[in-house]
This record gives sequence, C-alpha cells and structure tokens, in this order.
Amino acid sequence: MKRAVIAAIVGQFGHPRGTVGRVTGWVMAYRPSNRQRNRWVVSLLDVQPTDRVLEIGFGPGIAIQELSWFATAGHVYGVDHSQVMVRQACRRNAHAIRAGRVDLRRGSADDLPTFGEPLDAVLAVNSMGFWPDPARTLRQLRARLRPGGQIAIASQPRCPGATSETSQRAAHQIRLLLEAAGYSRIRIETLDLDPPAVCVLGVNDAHAERREGEGFGRSTPSQVSRWMC
Repeated sequence: MKRAVIAAIVGQFGHPRGTVGRVTGWVMAYRPSNRQRNRWVVSLLDVQPTDRVLEIGFGPGIAIQELSWFATAGHVYGVDHSQVMVRQACRRNAHAIRAGRVDLRRGSADDLPTFGEPLDAVLAVNSMGFWPDPARTLRQLRARLRPGGQIAIASQPRCPGATSETSQRAAHQIRLLLEAAGYSRIRIETLDLDPPAVCVLGVNDAHAERREGEGFGRSTPSQVSRWMC
C-alpha cells in the first residue's frame, strides 16, 4: 500500500490533479531540498526591486513567493498547466496578488500568454522536462526578454539512480538548447544536493546571432525525459 501511494504521488509531479495532486503539491512545497533549490535559483538571478520576472511551472509557488520579496516595485508572473498548483500558489501568494505584484495564470509552455512590457528575467525549476517543445519555447521566451535579460533553467534529476553525472548531462543538454535559441554568456551553477541541482543561465544579448537549428529542432517529451528525469 505504501509503495502504491508513493508511486501515485510521483506520477503526479508532471501535472498534479485531484486529491493526490494536492498531496503532491504539499510534498513539493515542504520538501527541504525543493525549498533550498528554489531559493538558490532565485538568488542566482539577482532580482532587483523593479524587475518583471516570469516563472514557468511554478508548482505550489515557492519561488514565486521568494521572487515577490525581491521585486517589491516590479511584477512577478507565473504560468502552470495544473489548476491544482494554481490554487495552491495563489493561496501561498495571496497578499502579493491582492497588492497587484503577482499574477499567476493557468497555461502551458507551448502557449504562453503575453505580459505587456518586456521581462527582465525568466526561470523554470524542474519543469522543462514537461515542455512539449523546449526549443520553440526558449525562442519565444527570448523574444519576451529585454536586451540583457536573463533566463535560468534548473534541473535536479529525480529518476531512480540519478547521480552527479546525470545532473551534468542535463546541464549540458540545457546549455545546447539555450545556445541554439540564441542566448549568450551562458554559465552553469551547481548546488550540492543529492543528486546535485544544476542551473544553466543565459542572457538575451541583442547583438547575439540566432543559431536556431544547430543540432536541435523539435525536442519531443521522450527525448527530453532521458536527460531531465
């Protein structure tokens, strides 16, 4: 019975639904490594008070809450395809939403809403593996970033037997995707967890030449899941 419950929860991480989805959201919100990983990724972006920031796949809203503490005169946006996660994140960030500083919407990475003015930063934490077409989404996000704006894509592989080598493979593949989408000044940061979390950061350099199609066309979910389990 215990194994069946655990398996049901794990199977919900990609798209939490119903009662089990609510439990999954609670696990994501209070698991110490998840909280540490989200705080770490936000810190790497060095968010300023007036920044406009978007998170894709915000889950229970931990990073959203952290971002709102820094972007006190800016705006924090979030998109997640799970209605259960939208509800949980809205409750967690209710004060900032009422103040008009946080805007959380149900949506998917392949059909992003518009956000008005250009964004200063974009992040995704353990969500790229669920994007239908990562290469296309990264190009769309670059078009929404201001010149000099940053993107941070983080991954902590959760598949059985994942090691530091698994994390480094994920970082390498994320880097290739960012390069192909035209991002520059790419760097990789690592957080000492078990397995390690990696975060690949890039900049929307207005003078960088787009290099779409350099070994990466459409990335299917099965291809992505092999390196972002």
